[in-house]
Amino acid sequence: MKFNWGTGIVLAFIGFISFIMYFIITMNVDDKYNHDLVSEDYYADELKYQNDIDKLENAKTLDTNINYEKTADGLLIKFPEAFNYKDITGNMFLYRPSNKQLDFETDISLSNSNLLIPDNRLVDGRWNIKIDWQYKGKSYLFKESINY
Repeated sequence: MKFNWGTGIVLAFIGFISFIMYFIITMNVDDKYNHDLVSEDYYADELKYQNDIDKLENAKTLDTNINYEKTADGLLIKFPEAFNYKDITGNMFLYRPSNKQLDFETDISLSNSNLLIPDNRLVDGRWNIKIDWQYKGKSYLFKESINY
């Protein structure tokens, strides 16, 4: 059999198609490449988004908003000191984009104006933090992307 241009082009197409099929099968079968959506109820969450916008606008009116600081003990969340910490309620959600199993949510219960997230709960890397909190009937929202 003689090798000519036509045979080379056909072999190149077969090689390319095999290469693409290998990656398609690998991405569908291997659990290492399993990426989930941020939320299972994406569309329902989207309808509630106006509430989040209102809470973010309320947070912009504050003289001092929530601050955070990385310490040796973990991540220290600082609520505004002008507010009485006993009247602050809400919850905090930490989302790890690269690993769904590391996500966690906790209620806010303060013994002073600071909240400490222990170092053993957080691994190094990117986290999205969302603090939905209320003070005397008014709701606020703090959203930030942090590198721990």
